[in-house]
This record gives sequence, structure tokens and C-alpha cells, in this order.
Amino acid sequence: MEELVGLREGSSGSPVTLQELWGPCPRIRRGIRGGLEWLKQKLFRVGEDWYFLMTLGVLMALISYAMNFAIGRVVRAHKWLYREIGDSHLLRYLSWTVYPVALVSFSSGFSQSITPFSGGSGIPELKTILSGVVLEDYLDIKNFGAKVVGLTCTLATGSTLFLGKVGPFVHLSVMIAAYLGRVHTKAIGEPENKSKQNEMLVAAAAVGVATVFAAPFSGVLFSIEVMSSRFSVWDYWRGFFAATCGAFMFRLLAVFNSEQETITSLYKTNFRVDVPFDLPEIFFFVALGAICGILSCVYLFCQRTFLGFVKTNRVTSKLLATSKPLYSALAALVLASITYPPGVGRFIASRLSMKQHLESLFDNNSWVLMTRNSSPPWPEELDPQNLWFEWYHPRFTIFGTLAFFLVMKFWMLILATTIPMPAGYFMPIFILGAAIGRLIGEALAVAFPEGIVAGGVTNPIMPGGYALAGAAAFSGAVTHTISTALLAFELTGQIVHALPVLMAVLAANAIAQSFQPSFYDGTIIVKKLPYLPWIRGRKISSHRVTVEHFMNATITTVAKDTPLEEVVKVVTSTDMATYLLVESTESQILVGTMERTHLVQALQAEPPSWAPGHQCLQDILAGGCPVEPVTLQLSPETSLHQAHNLFELLNLQSLPVTSRGRAVGSVSWVELKKAISSLTNPPAPK
Repeated sequence: MEELVGLREGSSGSPVTLQELWGPCPRIRRGIRGGLEWLKQKLFRVGEDWYFLMTLGVLMALISYAMNFAIGRVVRAHKWLYREIGDSHLLRYLSWTVYPVALVSFSSGFSQSITPFSGGSGIPELKTILSGVVLEDYLDIKNFGAKVVGLTCTLATGSTLFLGKVGPFVHLSVMIAAYLGRVHTKAIGEPENKSKQNEMLVAAAAVGVATVFAAPFSGVLFSIEVMSSRFSVWDYWRGFFAATCGAFMFRLLAVFNSEQETITSLYKTNFRVDVPFDLPEIFFFVALGAICGILSCVYLFCQRTFLGFVKTNRVTSKLLATSKPLYSALAALVLASITYPPGVGRFIASRLSMKQHLESLFDNNSWVLMTRNSSPPWPEELDPQNLWFEWYHPRFTIFGTLAFFLVMKFWMLILATTIPMPAGYFMPIFILGAAIGRLIGEALAVAFPEGIVAGGVTNPIMPGGYALAGAAAFSGAVTHTISTALLAFELTGQIVHALPVLMAVLAANAIAQSFQPSFYDGTIIVKKLPYLPWIRGRKISSHRVTVEHFMNATITTVAKDTPLEEVVKVVTSTDMATYLLVESTESQILVGTMERTHLVQALQAEPPSWAPGHQCLQDILAGGCPVEPVTLQLSPETSLHQAHNLFELLNLQSLPVTSRGRAVGSVSWVELKKAISSLTNPPAPK
């Protein structure tokens, strides 16, 4: 039935339906509709991107909080089982070890069965994607589901495996952003914009860190330092807005669930505010940074070497290829057995959770001085009010337990990084740094039991301040970032140690960046991901090396006057994705590029009746075969440093090299990597 239409009385406007004319309260309904249209117009003047980023932040906060809630329930169930199972050492050992072994096996098996790209942190792959390389399925939504389930099982093992969630949450946030972007483009019918997509992915990386630590400032800076070598200032606002929305919602959920009275920092400290440190202590903080830098180099070298060994060893490589859950179960069994509290775990504070590790290490009281005249008993159950009791043993002393904790967790963390399951590695490194700082702080407290006298005033040593500086310095050195200093301040809610912590982080980074690639770059090297290395150090003469020294001079070009049978031979004998189009065979003047797919389609569409030798490529071009203009090209005199900057800034894969307009070669990632490698590690003279 056709819809009846009419005109309002006294109106010369467009016709309206009779239902609208006869409906109740037409003027009120028209007013409401007009008000909603006005509100929609005003709201969308701000831009759709801001609503997109707010949605992303809220979603990631909900996921992070829900995951923490589920993990907390599972961990409490494990502790209850261990506590209630009885006094039998065998049963207690089995309850302590079987639980994490089962969770790790399921995490590895489930995530790997859904997609093989869900293991690890995901940050090395994201760095590769943001550099312009297309990695299929890494941002797929099924990878998101596998990573959420696998990461939940991984973190439910507690401090047994000693793993975190920062890296996987960055990956999860980027996957959500990519999925929302695809939905948005399909809904409005716009083509995909790679540049805009990368902007959203960088902002999403900041959300991942912010919803783990409720730290928006360091989340943005950490994502800038880790994810991209070049950063657009326009993305700065996007990152801060999305990270703030995520961090605010994450802490707000804790208040709504009565876990917190108000929005506060995650790790509360009680450092002195009036005189937190004295001027002579600056030297000790810088020395702590240097120690953290040296130890980070040792850790990075050992971790990268062991990861390569596991991938190349005949036994472990076969086990990882055929039965990943079995390898994960064996590794988890070793780690869980070592952390068994009545055994070795007694000396490494294994009953503490990762959060309790940090809370105890940031204690501003000196444990050595507190135990000098008295020996506190080791409680049968964990005492939440005296977590530092877990670090004391009458035969081992505080120094012994801290040193033993560092040695054991050092190689245990390296072993845990080889398990093929979703896991983060930043938080364990942060805790290791806090233990290093605590050890140095306790040693200084013994060396200066009354404190350091400066200006006639005696100020006692606070080992917790050194633990804070050590955590920021060691994690910053391992990841090659400075933002860990700001992260330490946001986590604790205090900034009284701003200057010494920053100096320690700078000292640690100066050493680490001079001798080792970062944790994420090292993983890229081991996994052989297509990533363009940095040019480090002023001694490398990248400005004196020009393109003509390393370009690929053997190039394949197609000229406009090339006969079609020659074009067919070129296409069938090569597998290049793009061909350089020149004006003529003789001049070799570059005029553009042609995609292989377009050229093949044009050749297939050409009628088979053309006479060999009488038609050339120009005829196909006249028929509408698309040719891309060359907007950017290199000169043989362009320096390696300039070429490297162009590739990084514009996320390029290859560029043609021209001399006076003539195509003389090409430069791709392969040539750039070889040139940088020969500069960094020059061949030995014969």
C-alpha cells in the first residue's frame, strides 16, 4: 500500500506523511527531532576520531579490569587449595606445581590452536607493522580472543612464572583499534587510509599501557619510545586523550567495586617529602644507574642467546614445532618446583604476588637495621602488614635473600620468555630492577647507619628510594626508554625522587644503548622480522656513504616503446610487485611505476589478434592501464643517513634511484640493512 502524503495547512514546504500530520503532539515531536539533529551536528563537529578514541579507552579499561577480577579469583583459589590441603609435603608440592602447569599448558595449547601469532608480547610485531610492513593475521579479531584467554591463564599462575601483561595489552589495544577502524570504514563507505590507521594504532598502544598501570602520561611516552622511531605531534593529543579515558575508567571501576575509597596510585609509598635524599646521594643514584645498565646488557645478551639456542637446538626446536603445550608444561614445572615455598622458594619470597613484591621493595625502612638486634620469625601464613618478613632468613640475611632472588629470577625469567604463550615481560624486569636498587640501598644503609651528614644535618638512607630508581633504571635500560622514570612516579604517586631517578635512568640507558639492542629489537632479530635497524652512534660515518655505494644497479624497467611480447617475457620471468616505467629504451627517463597486477590485467584484456612486433606498451597505456607518478626518488649522491631517514619517516619499502632523470638503480630494505650492517660491523681486512 502506498504511503499517503500531504501538505501542512498554510505551508509551501515539502510534503509530509499523513501519519506525521495526525500523530499526537506533532509540534513537540518536531521540536525534539530538531533538537536531536542540532545536538548531533554540534557533537560531530568535534570529530569522529575523539569518540573512537574514547570508546577504545573505555573498552580496554573494562577488559583490563574484568581480566584482573578473574585472575584474582583464580589466584585466591590456588592459595586456598595450597593452604587447606594438609601437612603432606607431597600433596602441597603437587597443589603448588600442578595448578600453574595446567594453566600454562592450556594457555599455550589454546592460543596456538587458534592462531600461532598470539604468543609472546606482540610488541616486536607491532613495531614491524607500524614501520610499513604488512603482517597478515597479527591484527585479526580471532587473535584477540586467543590472546585474551591465553593471557588470563598465564597471569593466573601468579608469581610462579613471574610474567606480566604490558606487552600483550598493547597488542590487544591495537587489535581493538584496528577492528573498530575496519568497522567504521565499512559503515560509512570510505576507503581505508593507511596513514590514519597508523595514527590510531599508535594512540591505541598508549591505551594498552595506561589501562595496565593507570598511568596515562608514561603510557603515551612509552608507546612513542617503543613503537615508533618517528612520531607526529598530531598523534600526541590523540594518545593522551585515549590513555586518559582508559586510565580514568580503569581506576573508576576499582572505586565502584569498593576496592579503593577514591582514585589513588597503584603502589602507595611513604617516602619523606621534606628531605627525601641528600646531595651526596646523587652519586650513589648515578652509580646505581650504571650498575643497572651493565646488568641489563648481560640480561639482554643472555636472553637473546638463549632464545636463539632454543630455536636452533634439535631437541627444543622439534618440541616447539610438534608439541608446544608439552614444552610449556615442562618449563612451568621447573619454575613452579623452584618457587615451592618450603624449598628454594623460601629464599626468593615466592609467596608474594608481583604487586606485593613491589610494595615490599618500596618500603622506606631499612630491613638490615631492623633485624640487627632482633630476628623476626618467618610466619606460617603471609602477613600483609609485614611483607618484608618474606625477605628475611636468619641464616641467609637480607643481603643473601635479595642476591639469591636476583640470581634465580634472572635465569628463570629468561627461561619463561621462551614459553610460546601470551605474556608480558616488562613487569618482571621492573621488579628485578627494584630488587637491585633495594640491595644497593640496604648496603648504603649499613655503610651509613646514622645517615649521611650534609650541611650539619643527618638524613638517614631510604632503601625504598633506591628500589624505585633501580626499577626505573633497569627496565628503562632493557627497553631503551626514558619514560620508565615517569612510570615509577605515576605508579607510586610521589615525585620526590624525580632528579635522582631520572639521572639513574639516563646513566643506565647510556650504557645499554651503546652495547646491546633493546629487548624488543633483540626479539625482532631472533625472529627475523622485517624491521629496519637504527643507525646508532656518531662514529658511524653514515653521512659519507652514498646511495651509489649500496644501491641495486641491476634493475628491470619497461619502456613505452617495448613490444608487447617483450613485456610478456619480463612479467613471466620476474616476480616484482612494481615495475619502473621509462620513456624509451634508449633514454631510460623515469616517468612512473606500474603495479604488476594492473599490467597483467591489461595484457590479459588485450585481444589475442594483435600482431607480434606491431604493438607496444604505449598502446596498453593508452587503453587506460594505470601508471603511478614518481613523487619521491633518490640520487646516487644521497647519503645513507638521508635515505634511512626517508625510509623511516614515510614507512617506505623501496625507492628508485635516478641520475638526471635516468633510472640507474633502486634501494630497498635489503640494501639499507646490508649497508648499515657493514658500517656497524665492518668486515675484517684481508
